[in-house]
Amino acid sequence: MHVYSHLLKPLLFCIGVICVPLLTFAQKKITVSQDGKGQFTSIQAAINSLDSVSTKQRIIFIKNGTYSEKLLIDKSYVTFIGETQKNVIVRQALPRDVWRCEHPDDYGAGTINVKGHDLVFENLTVLNDYGFNAKGDTSIICRNESASTKIVRKDGHQFAFRSMPGATRLSFKNCTFRALGGDTVSPWDVEAGMYYFKNCIMEGGVDFYCPRGWAWAENCHFICHNMSAAIWHDGTNHESSKTVLKNCTFEGDKGYKLGRYHRPAQFYLIDCQFDENMADAEIYHVSSSPAPTWGHRVYYQNCHRKGGDYAWHKDNLKILPQTITVDWTFEGKWKPN
Repeated sequence: MHVYSHLLKPLLFCIGVICVPLLTFAQKKITVSQDGKGQFTSIQAAINSLDSVSTKQRIIFIKNGTYSEKLLIDKSYVTFIGETQKNVIVRQALPRDVWRCEHPDDYGAGTINVKGHDLVFENLTVLNDYGFNAKGDTSIICRNESASTKIVRKDGHQFAFRSMPGATRLSFKNCTFRALGGDTVSPWDVEAGMYYFKNCIMEGGVDFYCPRGWAWAENCHFICHNMSAAIWHDGTNHESSKTVLKNCTFEGDKGYKLGRYHRPAQFYLIDCQFDENMADAEIYHVSSSPAPTWGHRVYYQNCHRKGGDYAWHKDNLKILPQTITVDWTFEGKWKPN
């Protein structure tokens, strides 16, 4: 790890080939290492050490290791950089159904839980491995449901990442998110949420990539273990809300469906590739939910399936493909690094 500085040049914080510009000389940098050679041995302890009022980006560099801890991030302007994507693993085993029996909301139901804004995550593997390890469905007594018996499904909702309303301008690069259940990656601000994913791997069950608001995913790989839907979107509050997937690849169990939506949504899939296991079923509106306010808005450009294309993902853009950029997606309100 090196820091290069000069009074007349911007600071750069470099880890291998990754360099992040530092905003001021006072910008805080913390190293987390399980061998005790950093300032902290746990990621949560490093987060807790940060003040809550800073508007300058702080950097938490995480050395290789498996961190069996749940992260609660209520701080803003923080960059989390792992030493390597495969070897920095943050893991918990927690089904949402169990958490909600004791708590009023989802903050804490996932492996990484976020209330802060302006956060960057790089070179991390985030795992909720409840479904991978559970031997089957179980039953529990649920206090929040009048002490009734509740079935906890092996493939039920399991968050690897869950953000709350107000958590916006979140950026993810070279990250892996894995769960066996639904909602693996759940950025959850329908009013002002803006989310950027690049070179990420996401794996899960139903609706396992389910952004609300505005989202961009580029060069990402999706792995689906469910027959209902892989991706999902909620753009209820604004007609311009959208989820864009560019140059992404999809694979899954035989017969998996690409996507669905329960609320007003807008999908753009550009230069995407699907494996032969994808079902002949277009992204669909769930009929039991209210009719979408602005109609069925699902757009494709140059998307192909191994083994032969289906008719429903033929080119149907209403704008020029070159129009679809990061700046267009976020309407000029945010420029991710």
